[in-house]
Amino acid sequence: MSSKHKQQIGWLILVILGLFAASSSVFGEELSEQIMETEEAASSWFLRARWSPYIAGIGIGFLSWLTFLLSNHPLGCSTAYVRTSGMIEQSFKGKETTQKPYYREFAPKIDWEWMLVVGVVIGAFMATFSSGDFSWTLIPSRWSMAFGDAAIPRIIAALFGGVLIGFGSRWTQGCTSGHGISGTLQLAVSSWLAVVCFFIGGIITAMIIFKVLA
Repeated sequence: MSSKHKQQIGWLILVILGLFAASSSVFGEELSEQIMETEEAASSWFLRARWSPYIAGIGIGFLSWLTFLLSNHPLGCSTAYVRTSGMIEQSFKGKETTQKPYYREFAPKIDWEWMLVVGVVIGAFMATFSSGDFSWTLIPSRWSMAFGDAAIPRIIAALFGGVLIGFGSRWTQGCTSGHGISGTLQLAVSSWLAVVCFFIGGIITAMIIFKVLA
């Protein structure tokens, strides 16, 4: 490149910088206000106690896509609880635990699914705390209206329900994440059948608890 061309390019750069500086001085204040308003709106939306289900659905879909892309494995959560129980048992029985047929398939170790569940718990806490919606509640209002404020019945019901959920998710080889998200997006018939049963079972259980037993 000749020195003449270099000089022309230099002048062009100076002109562009001058025009940019001039426009900034004229429109800078207005542009700054617009940026601040956009940032405030985004911050307000991000800190909402309830997000649009469409936005949340898009996020879950994107996460599922990344899961298949990076690990070639479907997104799931219930297996993490199995691995946790295995790690607790392993701390008492040692290598004897890993010899069980079930733990040969699902080794009691910390993997990315286990960390995902930890991230869900931490993320849920951060979201509810940052939105100002955080509170300690032992007895949910709906339960209190139906059965009173006694803590023991609520704890027993929660533990019993948790055991049933754990047993069911292992029996069907998937939970609402494994079947409801990863399975249905692959159009697996078993997953769609499982999701239908999730809703039917949930509706029937809620009717029994809050309409029959209450």
